[in-house]
Amino acid sequence: MTRDRAFGQEGRLTWADRLGIWLSKRQILRRAGGLRGKRIADIGCGYHARLALALLEGCESAVLVDVALSPDLKRVGRLRCIEGTLPGALAKIPTRSLDLVICNSVLEHLWEPVKSLRHFHRLLTPGGTALLNVPSWRGKRFLEFSAFRLGLSPAREMDDHKCYYDPRDLWPLLVRAGFPPSGIRCFYHKGGLNTFAVCRKGGSTPRGGRV
Repeated sequence: MTRDRAFGQEGRLTWADRLGIWLSKRQILRRAGGLRGKRIADIGCGYHARLALALLEGCESAVLVDVALSPDLKRVGRLRCIEGTLPGALAKIPTRSLDLVICNSVLEHLWEPVKSLRHFHRLLTPGGTALLNVPSWRGKRFLEFSAFRLGLSPAREMDDHKCYYDPRDLWPLLVRAGFPPSGIRCFYHKGGLNTFAVCRKGGSTPRGGRV
Protein backbone atom coordinates (compact mmCIF):
# COMPACT_ATOMS: atom_id res chain seq x y z
CA MET A 1 0.00 0.00 0.00
CA THR A 2 1.44 3.38 -1.04
CA ARG A 3 1.68 6.01 1.67
CA ASP A 4 -0.53 8.99 0.84
CA ARG A 5 -0.24 11.20 3.94
CA ALA A 6 2.76 13.05 5.31
CA PHE A 7 3.61 12.99 9.00
CA GLY A 8 1.71 15.76 10.78
CA GLN A 9 -0.74 16.33 7.93
CA GLU A 10 -3.84 15.13 9.77
CA GLY A 11 -3.56 17.06 12.99
CA ARG A 12 -1.40 18.59 15.70
CA LEU A 13 1.64 16.73 16.94
CA THR A 14 1.58 15.14 20.38
CA TRP A 15 4.05 16.15 23.08
CA ALA A 16 5.89 12.88 22.42
CA ASP A 17 6.25 13.79 18.73
CA ARG A 18 7.52 17.28 19.56
CA LEU A 19 10.02 15.89 22.04
CA GLY A 20 11.30 13.45 19.42
CA ILE A 21 11.79 16.24 16.89
CA TRP A 22 13.65 18.35 19.45
CA LEU A 23 15.98 15.49 20.35
CA SER A 24 16.63 14.76 16.68
CA LYS A 25 17.41 18.44 16.04
CA ARG A 26 20.00 18.41 18.85
CA GLN A 27 21.69 15.31 17.44
CA ILE A 28 21.70 16.69 13.89
CA LEU A 29 23.21 20.03 14.95
CA ARG A 30 25.84 18.19 16.94
CA ARG A 31 26.83 15.98 14.01
CA ALA A 32 26.40 18.41 11.11
CA GLY A 33 29.50 20.46 11.98
CA GLY A 34 27.84 23.74 11.10
CA LEU A 35 25.24 24.45 8.43
CA ARG A 36 26.36 27.86 7.15
CA GLY A 37 26.59 27.97 3.38
CA LYS A 38 25.49 24.36 2.91
CA ARG A 39 22.86 22.93 0.59
CA ILE A 40 20.73 20.52 2.58
CA ALA A 41 17.78 18.22 2.04
CA ASP A 42 15.27 16.82 4.51
CA ILE A 43 13.89 13.61 3.04
CA GLY A 44 10.50 12.67 4.49
CA CYS A 45 10.38 16.03 6.24
CA GLY A 46 6.73 15.88 7.30
CA TYR A 47 3.82 18.05 6.17
CA HIS A 48 5.04 21.17 7.99
CA ALA A 49 8.80 20.38 7.79
CA ARG A 50 9.34 21.64 11.34
CA LEU A 51 12.83 20.18 11.65
CA ALA A 52 14.03 21.59 8.31
CA LEU A 53 12.66 25.06 9.09
CA ALA A 54 14.46 25.02 12.43
CA LEU A 55 17.72 24.27 10.60
CA LEU A 56 17.23 26.65 7.67
CA GLU A 57 18.95 29.71 9.15
CA GLY A 58 22.46 29.90 7.77
CA CYS A 59 21.96 27.32 5.02
CA GLU A 60 22.37 28.32 1.41
CA SER A 61 19.28 26.34 0.38
CA ALA A 62 17.12 23.38 1.37
CA VAL A 63 15.17 20.72 -0.50
CA LEU A 64 12.08 19.24 1.14
CA VAL A 65 10.69 15.88 0.05
CA ASP A 66 7.48 14.18 1.21
CA VAL A 67 4.25 12.80 -0.22
CA ALA A 68 2.49 16.06 0.72
CA LEU A 69 3.79 19.45 1.86
CA SER A 70 2.04 22.46 3.34
CA PRO A 71 1.34 25.24 0.79
CA ASP A 72 3.00 27.66 3.24
CA LEU A 73 6.37 25.96 2.64
CA LYS A 74 6.21 26.73 -1.05
CA ARG A 75 6.30 30.45 -0.26
CA VAL A 76 9.49 30.29 1.81
CA GLY A 77 12.64 31.52 0.09
CA ARG A 78 15.58 29.11 -0.35
CA LEU A 79 13.23 26.12 -0.17
CA ARG A 80 12.57 23.70 -3.01
CA CYS A 81 9.53 21.51 -2.39
CA ILE A 82 9.15 18.09 -4.00
CA GLU A 83 6.01 16.06 -3.43
CA GLY A 84 6.07 12.35 -4.17
CA THR A 85 6.88 8.92 -2.80
CA LEU A 86 10.32 7.44 -2.21
CA PRO A 87 12.53 6.64 -3.95
CA GLY A 88 10.97 8.03 -7.15
CA ALA A 89 10.74 11.62 -5.94
CA LEU A 90 14.51 11.70 -5.34
CA ALA A 91 15.17 11.39 -9.07
CA LYS A 92 14.14 15.05 -9.36
CA ILE A 93 17.22 16.16 -7.39
CA PRO A 94 20.48 16.54 -9.37
CA THR A 95 23.47 14.31 -8.66
CA ARG A 96 26.13 15.75 -6.32
CA SER A 97 24.00 18.81 -5.58
CA LEU A 98 23.81 18.53 -1.76
CA ASP A 99 26.23 18.87 1.13
CA LEU A 100 23.95 17.34 3.76
CA VAL A 101 21.05 14.89 3.56
CA ILE A 102 18.79 14.43 6.59
CA CYS A 103 16.41 11.50 6.86
CA ASN A 104 14.62 11.38 10.20
CA SER A 105 12.29 8.48 11.06
CA VAL A 106 11.59 7.53 7.44
CA LEU A 107 13.49 4.36 6.47
CA GLU A 108 11.29 2.22 8.75
CA HIS A 109 8.34 3.06 6.47
CA LEU A 110 10.03 1.75 3.29
CA TRP A 111 9.91 -1.80 1.89
CA GLU A 112 13.19 -1.27 -0.01
CA PRO A 113 15.22 1.29 1.94
CA VAL A 114 18.47 0.61 0.05
CA LYS A 115 17.02 2.19 -3.11
CA SER A 116 16.55 5.48 -1.25
CA LEU A 117 19.91 5.18 0.49
CA ARG A 118 21.61 4.82 -2.89
CA HIS A 119 19.96 8.05 -3.96
CA PHE A 120 21.26 9.76 -0.81
CA HIS A 121 24.78 8.72 -1.78
CA ARG A 122 24.22 9.93 -5.36
CA LEU A 123 22.92 13.32 -4.24
CA LEU A 124 25.84 14.14 -1.97
CA THR A 125 28.92 16.02 -3.07
CA PRO A 126 32.26 14.30 -2.35
CA GLY A 127 32.79 14.64 1.39
CA GLY A 128 29.08 15.30 1.97
CA THR A 129 27.20 13.63 4.79
CA ALA A 130 23.90 11.85 5.35
CA LEU A 131 22.42 11.92 8.86
CA LEU A 132 19.85 9.19 9.46
CA ASN A 133 17.59 8.40 12.41
CA VAL A 134 15.47 5.25 12.73
CA PRO A 135 13.69 3.50 15.62
CA SER A 136 15.52 0.53 17.11
CA TRP A 137 14.05 -2.84 18.04
CA ARG A 138 13.97 -1.68 21.66
CA GLY A 139 12.16 1.41 20.48
CA LYS A 140 9.51 -0.76 18.80
CA ARG A 141 8.12 -1.80 22.17
CA PHE A 142 8.02 1.78 23.45
CA LEU A 143 6.47 3.19 20.27
CA GLU A 144 3.76 0.53 20.05
CA PHE A 145 2.88 0.89 23.73
CA SER A 146 2.71 4.68 23.31
CA ALA A 147 0.54 4.42 20.18
CA PHE A 148 -1.68 1.40 20.76
CA ARG A 149 -2.13 1.49 24.55
CA LEU A 150 -1.64 5.11 25.64
CA GLY A 151 -2.66 6.96 22.48
CA LEU A 152 0.31 9.33 22.78
CA SER A 153 1.59 8.67 19.26
CA PRO A 154 -0.36 8.21 16.00
CA ALA A 155 -1.28 4.54 15.58
CA ARG A 156 -1.42 5.06 11.81
CA GLU A 157 2.32 5.78 11.79
CA MET A 158 3.15 2.64 13.78
CA ASP A 159 0.98 0.47 11.53
CA ASP A 160 2.97 1.75 8.55
CA HIS A 161 6.32 0.53 9.92
CA LYS A 162 8.05 -2.15 7.84
CA CYS A 163 11.16 -2.73 9.96
CA TYR A 164 13.23 -1.54 12.93
CA TYR A 165 16.99 -1.08 12.97
CA ASP A 166 19.74 -1.64 15.47
CA PRO A 167 23.21 -0.43 14.38
CA ARG A 168 24.14 -3.90 13.12
CA ASP A 169 21.00 -3.93 10.93
CA LEU A 170 21.50 -0.48 9.45
CA TRP A 171 25.28 -0.59 8.84
CA PRO A 172 25.27 -3.20 6.02
CA LEU A 173 22.50 -1.31 4.20
CA LEU A 174 24.64 1.82 4.21
CA VAL A 175 27.58 -0.11 2.76
CA ARG A 176 25.34 -1.53 0.03
CA ALA A 177 24.24 2.01 -0.75
CA GLY A 178 27.84 3.03 -1.49
CA PHE A 179 29.08 4.61 1.73
CA PRO A 180 32.58 3.37 2.69
CA PRO A 181 32.84 1.55 6.05
CA SER A 182 35.43 4.11 7.17
CA GLY A 183 32.82 6.85 6.67
CA ILE A 184 29.99 5.24 8.66
CA ARG A 185 29.17 5.64 12.33
CA CYS A 186 26.06 3.90 13.72
CA PHE A 187 25.07 4.21 17.35
CA TYR A 188 22.08 4.16 19.68
CA HIS A 189 20.55 7.39 20.96
CA LYS A 190 17.39 8.55 22.75
CA GLY A 191 18.11 6.02 25.47
CA GLY A 192 18.54 3.20 22.99
CA LEU A 193 15.10 3.73 21.45
CA ASN A 194 16.62 4.94 18.19
CA THR A 195 19.62 4.26 15.98
CA PHE A 196 21.49 7.21 14.48
CA ALA A 197 23.91 7.03 11.56
CA VAL A 198 26.48 9.53 10.32
CA CYS A 199 27.46 8.55 6.77
CA ARG A 200 30.16 10.46 4.94
CA LYS A 201 30.63 10.07 1.22
CA GLY A 202 34.22 9.58 0.11
CA GLY A 203 36.02 12.57 -1.35
CA SER A 204 37.13 16.03 -0.35
CA THR A 205 35.67 18.19 2.42
CA PRO A 206 32.36 19.80 1.34
CA ARG A 207 31.59 23.51 1.33
CA GLY A 208 30.96 24.97 4.76
CA GLY A 209 33.76 23.04 6.47
CA ARG A 210 34.18 19.62 7.96
CA VAL A 211 31.07 17.50 8.62
